[in-house]
Amino acid sequence: MPSLRAVVLLGLSVVSTSLAAVVPGFNYGSQKVRGVNLGGWLVLEPWITPSLFDNTGDSRIVDEFTFGQFQDHGKALGVLQNHWNTWITEADFQAIAAAGLNHVRIPIGYWAYDVSGGEPYIQGQLPYLAKAVSWAGKYGIKVIVDLHGVPGSQNGFDNSGQKTSNPSWHLSQSNIDRTNAIIKQIANTYKDSSSVVPAIGALNEPNGSLGQKMLDVTRQYWFDSYGNIRFPYGTSQQSNTVLVIADAFQGLGFWQGFMPSPNWEGVMMDTHIYQMFSDGVSCCIGVNKPAANISDYYQENHRSNQEHISSACSQGSSLSSFSLWVIVGEWTPAATDCAKYLNGRGIGSRYDGSFPGSSRVGSCTGLTGKASSFSSAYKTFLRQYWEAQTSTYEQGQGWIQWAWKTEITDEWSYQAGLANGWIPQNPTTRAFPNICG
Repeated sequence: MPSLRAVVLLGLSVVSTSLAAVVPGFNYGSQKVRGVNLGGWLVLEPWITPSLFDNTGDSRIVDEFTFGQFQDHGKALGVLQNHWNTWITEADFQAIAAAGLNHVRIPIGYWAYDVSGGEPYIQGQLPYLAKAVSWAGKYGIKVIVDLHGVPGSQNGFDNSGQKTSNPSWHLSQSNIDRTNAIIKQIANTYKDSSSVVPAIGALNEPNGSLGQKMLDVTRQYWFDSYGNIRFPYGTSQQSNTVLVIADAFQGLGFWQGFMPSPNWEGVMMDTHIYQMFSDGVSCCIGVNKPAANISDYYQENHRSNQEHISSACSQGSSLSSFSLWVIVGEWTPAATDCAKYLNGRGIGSRYDGSFPGSSRVGSCTGLTGKASSFSSAYKTFLRQYWEAQTSTYEQGQGWIQWAWKTEITDEWSYQAGLANGWIPQNPTTRAFPNICG
């Protein structure tokens, strides 16, 4: 029989352990994440706001880097300031809360914090991020601040700030050092604000298909970010901020058992699931399949509506069995890549065969654009596919749809879905409760 002193000491150790544990500003693990990405706001994307790019009259302007590079600074700054002031406002946060959503994920680029070496990026985003956090607090919405682009680019996508066939973030220690300094700054900004900003996304979509070097650098960066985000006080004191890491397009299985509890606390995985990209690793975002089976996913645009739904429903077991909290931080009810500039400014779609080397499925007419051009059957499919995905993704910790709003592509817009009936006013309402069987 243990002595009374031993029991007391054991009790004290349990108490101290529980007091030291992270207490997130949202009940991840018990309450489901339901949210939207505020895409195209503080990080430009040509397909979300094509007018900003088309109005330049310069086909070289394909991302935020070239937006600053090939325009007069004053002109570009004026366009950006107007965009920042109008694209997302307090009214959007009010509407997001009214739609029953509890999270927004806000992409931000490294250049909002650090421009050097002649980089042409235009700054001025941070006051708007501060406004967004204030509005979120007012309406009871949680914010995930997501570092969406880093020096050299982590993936070469236009949404990293710089579209390039040679992303080099992982090849330069200077790039990595700058990124770690920025994460420290973000963590320091929100270390005492976890009730509104419960989590920080350390890096969006590092492209693991670039090779072992990228995977090694990314893995180390997750460890460094754990220290920077979870321990921002310069002491042994932990913050309550959750570190969000990404699967680097490797699927969840690759990361199973990574950063295990109790040695690591307050870590969440973000996986992105799309069914319209078929070039390289982009075909398989979120898909947990061995490499031998990846070819099964190369013809996503050729899937029937039912096949899209079935594929979404099949994701549940990998989400529910993953070793960390896992959210599907990007996904969409759109099932094709028909949206103008989705594959890059001036680049066509695989679905209609206008993407180089693609195999045409059919016309994009009626599948993208304004909801007024959508048939009732198409809107019914959008509702079914939306319900299949949200129901499935809640087998993990939940979901954050891409995106809240778009200029001309309603099939991607949560706002348009609400207005036109393929997204319910209450995100738990089901018109097709047995969609996944």
